[in-house]
Amino acid sequence: MSLTRDAAETLALQALGWLAGNEELLPVFMGATGVSQDDLRSQAGAPEFLASVLDFLLMDDAWVMACCEALNRPNDTLIQARAALPGGAQIHWT
Repeated sequence: MSLTRDAAETLALQALGWLAGNEELLPVFMGATGVSQDDLRSQAGAPEFLASVLDFLLMDDAWVMACCEALNRPNDTLIQARAALPGGAQIHWT
């Protein structure tokens, strides 16, 4: 099952909310991406930024499972959402 772009953006925004509430992982995301607190607030609605949040979370299965568990979603939901956002069709895992 694939997600619509609107559903993917909503899910990515929920994932960002989960990430923002994770005191251990949020600094890792901010350090890896170079975003500031202001960037988090100002870019939260931008599909490209939301895609970067999902790209980050998808780097580690444990992060995916923790986020999906917290959001009460199946573990494959984040990758489905990523595919529906800008650049999602261009993901290559090799």
